[in-house]
Amino acid sequence: MVKEPRPGRVKTRLGRDIGMTAAAWWFRHQTRRLLRRLQDPRWELILSVAPDHEGLQSRIWPAHLPRIPQGSGDLGQRMKQVFDSLPPGPVCIIGADIPEISRRHIWKAFASLGRHEATLGPAPDGGYWLIGLKRCRPSPKGLFEQVRWSTTHALQDTLTSLSDFTVARVDVLRDIDSAKDLKDLGSVR
Repeated sequence: MVKEPRPGRVKTRLGRDIGMTAAAWWFRHQTRRLLRRLQDPRWELILSVAPDHEGLQSRIWPAHLPRIPQGSGDLGQRMKQVFDSLPPGPVCIIGADIPEISRRHIWKAFASLGRHEATLGPAPDGGYWLIGLKRCRPSPKGLFEQVRWSTTHALQDTLTSLSDFTVARVDVLRDIDSAKDLKDLGSVR
């Protein structure tokens, strides 16, 4: 899932720390690196873009990658629309602000769907960097309802919304939401 990298419209929490233009620049270049790194013949990369019309027409993202609109609503509503709009079979959704993600992480997530109906990639801040669904049966009726996004409760709330689905967890990876996250990332490299 990607947003057009416009100052003030993407990575606004990071933008409050380093400036909106710098945050948009970081997101644009981070996303390009991520897309190059994750291309693999074992899966199809599809960009779920926002805002819909601008993202579908954008020349910022690689032209060879298919795009679908995110649609409207909060993050959960938009992710549910992605799951519901794609053909049957396993789907993993990731954010683009995860600098440490690799093809190995994606492969592990898809592999975990062999024995589970859902998979989550936790983040240290209580959220998650990946959610995947096997999609052999309909999504839970309350999927993503009452999730407190951008809080320490997002992962646990999402687990609750998955009701009776069997859920795997894969590696913990950090997302970048603040200047401190960028600094911490630099200290582990």
